[in-house]
Amino acid sequence: MSEWLVLTLAMAAACAVVLTIVVINHRRIPEDDDPSETPDVIEYMTMMIGVIYAIVLGLAIAGVWEARGAAQETVRQEAQAMHEISARVEVYPQAVRERIRADVDAYVRYVVDDEWTYMAENGELSEEGTALLEKVRRSVTDYRPADDFEGQAYQPLVDQVAVADDARGARGQNAGATMPGVVWFGLIIGALVTVGLIFTLQIRRTGRELLLAGLFSVLIAFLLFLIWDFDAPFGRGISATAAPFTDLFPQLTP
Repeated sequence: MSEWLVLTLAMAAACAVVLTIVVINHRRIPEDDDPSETPDVIEYMTMMIGVIYAIVLGLAIAGVWEARGAAQETVRQEAQAMHEISARVEVYPQAVRERIRADVDAYVRYVVDDEWTYMAENGELSEEGTALLEKVRRSVTDYRPADDFEGQAYQPLVDQVAVADDARGARGQNAGATMPGVVWFGLIIGALVTVGLIFTLQIRRTGRELLLAGLFSVLIAFLLFLIWDFDAPFGRGISATAAPFTDLFPQLTP
């Protein structure tokens, strides 16, 4: 099922539940009830709870957005490191240069074509990708420079392999969901409490009040969906992409 269809159904369900409760609750209110008699302390508490939950939602959105940005940055660093390896081996003999570049291309092609999907489905890195990166490492470290010119390029190449390995490890740590379950519990309970407080103010069944209640519940559902979508940087709709690899290695794109 499409994520946007899930979002639409969730928002529609939230709106329908709130409006249904409003209508049912309105039928139970006696004719002589006066909504102006709502104690001021209830209005104050409702306002404060809404403000606190808004702050929590904002922090949650900022947190998952920052995690997504960090995940995309690790992809850029990994792709840049592999590009540097491919470029810096120009000083090596042709046979060595072609072997290292072939190993780099094989790794990048696998990451873009296969491992990205594997991460989204399993929330972790694949053993095949790790083996291909290790092959790149061996190709770089096992070569013995023949002269000082090649020797000057050797250590930077080894350093770039280490950068790629570190960035790959960070990518693996961000492959799954980043939001703890206890935070989700608080967000969902907070949403129920915040929406439920609408009824403490004795909302009526007028068109304006029903519209505001519906829009409020839809907004809460949308924000929770946004947090859920950002929560897995590599696994859902608005996720980090493999664009840095395809940009730096255009010859590997179909």
